[in-house]
Amino acid sequence: MKVSDILRVKGNTLFTVHPDEPLARAADAMAEKDIGSLVVMELGDLVGMLTFREVIQAVVKNGGSVGTLLVRTAMDDHPLTCTMETDMDEVRRMMLDRHARYMPVMDKRMLMGVISFYDVAKAVVDSQNFENKMLKAYIRDWPEEKTTP
Repeated sequence: MKVSDILRVKGNTLFTVHPDEPLARAADAMAEKDIGSLVVMELGDLVGMLTFREVIQAVVKNGGSVGTLLVRTAMDDHPLTCTMETDMDEVRRMMLDRHARYMPVMDKRMLMGVISFYDVAKAVVDSQNFENKMLKAYIRDWPEEKTTP
């Protein structure tokens, strides 16, 4: 299974933010849209990733408030990325190694979507459920063995 399979099912709605946006506005957008991440784009290029983890860390460092902080000060400026052709096993390994919950999907310099750890887990469970269903159907239709006298 590849990343393209997940995006095909998930869809490709993207939420982005500029690095010079106020962090408070970005956090409001995340809460309003009930999303855990925003891709940070500048001049058409991916320059970072902002997740609820970075927002919380910024709030704690700033004494409990976002104040006048900008997205640029809180974002992960070296986000983990993958391509449409990246295999799911590789994505899982990458996300686990970096404790990443969200990963932008890139095609060269073009942002194609974002997959979450939830999306990956759901794809694995769906795949296993399908495989189990097929195996059960195969076992049910198992031909009887003929005994020879």
